[in-house]
Amino acid sequence: MALLGGIVLCALVLMVCVSVAGRELADASHGGWLGGVGDWLLGLGVGPILGDFELVEAGMAFTIFAFLPLTQLSGAHAKVDVFTSGMRPGLNRALGTFWSLVMAVIIVLITWRLYAGLQDKLRYGETTYLIQFPIWWAYAASLFAAIVAAVVSLYCAAMRLTGQRET
Repeated sequence: MALLGGIVLCALVLMVCVSVAGRELADASHGGWLGGVGDWLLGLGVGPILGDFELVEAGMAFTIFAFLPLTQLSGAHAKVDVFTSGMRPGLNRALGTFWSLVMAVIIVLITWRLYAGLQDKLRYGETTYLIQFPIWWAYAASLFAAIVAAVVSLYCAAMRLTGQRET
């Protein structure tokens, strides 16, 4: 999932770079700074990518959920251990178990609500404003990644509860 999320993230970064470059080229062409070359570029349709922000929004939602399983499995969530670094190991394990359970519950709750949102988007046929792609596509991709994240989070919580996992 993280590899797929990374591919989508790289594609989004590339798209944003192309869109910004196109926007700058179009601005320079409209400003007359490029002369005849600018007119030629404008004739080719050089400019920002239509709906780039809509694609970034949908892609980032998927990407975030795609990185959650690996983050949860490796215990790589952001931590502030100023207070816990001096605690006994048993207490730290208990806190880790507690937070694994909380994270599992939260991810399952988010996954459930994403499913409900997907049902609404399918029922009403909502599309994005500029490029008119169905919003449910982004919900479906995010739901798939969220289901994987929920399964991994439940696994991590179960392993912590049984004492088979430390981090």
